[in-house]
Amino acid sequence: MLAPSSAPMPEQGWQTTGATGSLQSLKKFNSQDFKKLRALCLSQGLLFEDATFPAYISSIGPSLLPEEKLWQIQWKRPTELQRNPYLIMDGVSRFDIMQGEIGDCWMLAALGSLTLRKQFLENVLPKDQGFQDDYAGIFHFRFWQYGEWVDVVIDDRLPILNGRYLFVHPRTSNEFWPSLLEKAYAKLRGSYQSLNGGYLSDALVDLTGGVQVQFSLKDPPPDLEEILKAADRSRCLMGCSTQGQSRRNIELRNGIVQGHAYTITGAVKIPYKNGWKHIIRIWNPWGHGEWKGPWSDDSRQWDRVEPQYREALLRNKDDGEFWMSSENFQEQFSWLYICNNTPTFLDFGDEHCTTWSLTSYTNLWSPGLPTRRNRYSPGAASTNPQYFFKVLDHDPNTYNVAISLMQKHAEHMQDEKNLKIGFFITTENSRVLKQIFIRTQDVTSYFNLSPGTYAVIPAATEDQEFKFLLRIFIKSQDYNETSNSLTSPVAPMDVPRQNQDSSYKALFLRYAKQDSTIDALQLQQLLNEVISKDEMTSLGGRFSFDSCRGILALMDLNSNGRLTLQEFGSLWRCLTKYMGIFSKEDRNCSGFLDVAELKNAIQAAGLATDTQLLRLMSLRYGDAGGRVGFSDFVCCMLRLDTMTHAFQNLAEGRSQILMTAMEWLTLVMYT
Repeated sequence: MLAPSSAPMPEQGWQTTGATGSLQSLKKFNSQDFKKLRALCLSQGLLFEDATFPAYISSIGPSLLPEEKLWQIQWKRPTELQRNPYLIMDGVSRFDIMQGEIGDCWMLAALGSLTLRKQFLENVLPKDQGFQDDYAGIFHFRFWQYGEWVDVVIDDRLPILNGRYLFVHPRTSNEFWPSLLEKAYAKLRGSYQSLNGGYLSDALVDLTGGVQVQFSLKDPPPDLEEILKAADRSRCLMGCSTQGQSRRNIELRNGIVQGHAYTITGAVKIPYKNGWKHIIRIWNPWGHGEWKGPWSDDSRQWDRVEPQYREALLRNKDDGEFWMSSENFQEQFSWLYICNNTPTFLDFGDEHCTTWSLTSYTNLWSPGLPTRRNRYSPGAASTNPQYFFKVLDHDPNTYNVAISLMQKHAEHMQDEKNLKIGFFITTENSRVLKQIFIRTQDVTSYFNLSPGTYAVIPAATEDQEFKFLLRIFIKSQDYNETSNSLTSPVAPMDVPRQNQDSSYKALFLRYAKQDSTIDALQLQQLLNEVISKDEMTSLGGRFSFDSCRGILALMDLNSNGRLTLQEFGSLWRCLTKYMGIFSKEDRNCSGFLDVAELKNAIQAAGLATDTQLLRLMSLRYGDAGGRVGFSDFVCCMLRLDTMTHAFQNLAEGRSQILMTAMEWLTLVMYT
């Protein structure tokens, strides 16, 4: 019998609970300290030259280009290429990236997705650097490697061939973050040549430290559309790829490139004809080259889409981004990749808020008794490391466990051959319940397990030892209204509350006046520039100045026309709560709530309503069709919540009151 008490002790490997890796305990790649090296260069008046990744052929790779071209490469700094270079101009966007000569579309597709998820982007791209202040020709970027964040230092010399960028080049001539980040990733991997072909799934994990899952589109799960919507709603990174050889990209007549990786930048359902249509937005890292079929930029399908949806979704430019139907997506692409801190993409169909717990183990697996799949026996399990976990909650309609096993390569040995690794899942009576083995760096799978105690047993089909990182994610129901699992306007779903608090404080200070307050205009800018960047909630319209004045009046306890940090904190927690409710009740991802969905949302917030009040709220806050967008939903809920408490305070201690709660709310909500 397996028992939790028999779980392995530290001598079998170390265990951590919660997010793996920390930016507070960065590992310095090649023992290079960015701040110390920059300070040294500034004190000596020198520009940094990285001896560990020199401006030489060894950093390119011996067989990436013909030898005569390798010797023609020049290395130049951005200050030599442009009069006024910048690391970042007008923010970071996927449209800043244009793929160069090497086949690193797998990495750039992941990078394109990263630009959409600011909570991950800031981990990778530190803000303490640039060409304007303290410039010394040195930059640094961070990547996640086997359970820890690694800080990679580079100099800013870029390879140029015949006057052109050899690798990724920016769309804006004097913006250099894509080129420098690519160089740092090449250094981490050993050379630029190491980026010439790779796995999109690996890059997604390297840029986030998250868990990724791959879905074959030739045999897709029946709930694929729900998974895509849940992934987009919970701010996952997403990508896809086509069949074919990555080193021989062939562009088909329909515009799709074979053997190529793309970024998925959106997934929505919109009203179309007499029903609904599920469409997916995709971006090509080439920076050009788009799908030419149904739902492409100039297709006739857009003529039959309501103007507000067309204006919000369609961007008719040759920038490599396009829409296509879910059916065409499954026909044209072979694999779908999704990644997040926790498997939020498996949260579709939940009736309650959920949280994911994470436990991680690092260990060395050594061949003992035979562990090949066709020679496995329950007795062999006792000779291999076993990692126990308990499942408490179970919903037959959703997945509740995800397991990731990653084999660890030695530093500077990223091209080392992957073993065929995997794991067994056994029950309390040692019966093998599940098993999966794949020749890849990261084996991840998801399961629907009944309540009970289980064990995970990592293994390899070859008699060769390997270091591994095992991560076990377990879903649990959370019935607390203020649960951290509710989608926050900025913070990812699984960020601890203290991190969300620091997030809103930093946000407030960015917009606050010198007296540490914000007025209605600043509140409007904050809401529209930060919260409304979410594609679904922004479909319902922007926050108007009048609506922000109304919000401020409800939250301004000092009655001075401004919000303090404490007052803004109360508003932020309300916004976090309301966005989670709105996203959950907006079943068709339209960006609006109809009357029935609005009723459910009000009840989910713990507030009361009746038919007359609901009708009046739809008239007061809805569009011509009675649908309520997110900005109006926030105004409605804040007012309803405030007036409900006002009535309760008014009625408290009185034996008789001249009107009911519903009559009171009907009066104050419509005036």
